Amino acid sequence: MARFSRIEVVIKMKETGIVPVFYHPDPDICLEVIKSCYNGGLRVFEFTNRGDFAHEVFAEVNKKIINTFPDMIMGAGSVIDVPTAVLYMQTGANFIVSPGLHEDMASVCNLRKILWSPGCGSVTEISRAEELGAEVVKIFPGSQVGGPKFVAAVRGPKPWTSIMPTGGVEPTEENLSAWFNAGVHCVGMGSQLITKDIIKNRDFDLLEKTVKNTVDILKNIRNL
Repeated sequence: MARFSRIEVVIKMKETGIVPVFYHPDPDICLEVIKSCYNGGLRVFEFTNRGDFAHEVFAEVNKKIINTFPDMIMGAGSVIDVPTAVLYMQTGANFIVSPGLHEDMASVCNLRKILWSPGCGSVTEISRAEELGAEVVKIFPGSQVGGPKFVAAVRGPKPWTSIMPTGGVEPTEENLSAWFNAGVHCVGMGSQLITKDIIKNRDFDLLEKTVKNTVDILKNIRNL
């Protein structure tokens, strides 16, 4: 069962601004990555549903995170159907993220008051997602959909819309400034933040430093 309400998740997403996105079949590596992200200042983490038995990896990792970092909000991403969403909710996912708009997922997530963030690529999809109760909509792939200019254009007639782009977000001042100046709620960041070299070399100290630097960049952007 989720430990955080969808409103708590929405608030924390906005507060920290960055949601790391990651998957690895080895639970120990996942734990090290989450620890580095936590120590770097992040408090929301999206575990990617990728590969066989991914939900079992999540279940094992989430049990340990609850005891070790109880204020880390764990959720599941790349969830494309209701049965998979239920699997993750049963193992304690606090939010569900989808690459597309799957309307039947809204009811099961809303029933348990779990944040559901569907992937959208047009104003029509975003509007429909909000009608179905989505507090935060994901645009994916962010840069291909239209980047920061798309976000700004959407929020012109729909200033209440909370958008989380994933894909095309980089841990640099220039890139983050463009997204947040356009009005995003938060951003999702995968391999640009948690690089293949970091995982290959098991350089989790470097990951922690990278995360902290990125968090500091965002703090400076928000204070400008």
